Amino acid sequence: MRLNNLLKRWKLGVFLILVFILIKIFSSCAPGKDPLQALRSAKVYRGDLEVKVTATGTVKPYNRVEIKPPIPGRVEEVLVQEGDEVKKGQILAQMSSTERAALLDAARARGAETMKRWEEAYKMAPLLAPLDGTIIVRAVEPGQTVTTADPVVVLSDRLIVEALVDETDLALIALGQKAGIQLDAYPKETFWGKVDHIMYESKLTNNVNVYAVDILPEKIPPAFRSGMTANVTFIVKERKEVLLAPSEAIVEWPRKVPKPKNAEFAAYEKTFGGKLVPLPVRIGDSDGRVTEITEGLSDGQEIQIVQKKQKEMSVSPFAMGGAPKKSDKQGR
Repeated sequence: MRLNNLLKRWKLGVFLILVFILIKIFSSCAPGKDPLQALRSAKVYRGDLEVKVTATGTVKPYNRVEIKPPIPGRVEEVLVQEGDEVKKGQILAQMSSTERAALLDAARARGAETMKRWEEAYKMAPLLAPLDGTIIVRAVEPGQTVTTADPVVVLSDRLIVEALVDETDLALIALGQKAGIQLDAYPKETFWGKVDHIMYESKLTNNVNVYAVDILPEKIPPAFRSGMTANVTFIVKERKEVLLAPSEAIVEWPRKVPKPKNAEFAAYEKTFGGKLVPLPVRIGDSDGRVTEITEGLSDGQEIQIVQKKQKEMSVSPFAMGGAPKKSDKQGR
């Protein structure tokens, strides 16, 4: 009899202990106890990462040379068109001085023979190309009168893109750096080039200090025209086949949880019962959208994108005075 009573008491004790353990488990897994809520899940994956800096720019000549006449007079011939490639020393135009133009006009009135004699005796003055390049402007036509201040043609040795980079991003730009160029006129095409020069003096644009950066295209495409608007993407870093996770899933380590050694940030994992548990992670580079994971997570692992729970306020429709007002502390 006594043995039976002891056995019953032992069974009752074991049962109470099991009930206590179950209560503890379910109370710890209750979603109301967790200050965070999961918005959606995401998976860690392997992929390529590019860290970029973007800027706007303009297509412009690296060396813009205006060919002006050495003397005032009249343009007799223009031997080039816009887009023509010319060599140094090539004749671009022929012109007459003011005196020669007046003599030829007078000789023309006396007949073809007189005109021919004066043309042979008084030669035209040629305008020569000072360097190899491309004609980007044909400013005058034959018969027009010009002064020494009027350009006849404009020559460019090569077209570049000048991008305006914010001073906060300047430390990420380096000579020889790879850059992608997209023109507003041809948004579906990307032209590649490299950083050729970084200006030493800033410009103030919209109350922001910016620095002009010259990008030299690998090959000047036919689509390039001086003055076109361009969007430039500087490739700061390129990482191949690294572990990546959404940047919004990587957060600071929670203050109320003991911080593991060498833990920089946390990613949350949902355990059995729906509890969110922080996992220590170390990160590398980021492009803002995704972040490189160097330690703490594995390929294919599922993590949660979380946010803090907002306190819900229930208001009885029968309460006097309507909905309660937020205190200053709640408003903040």
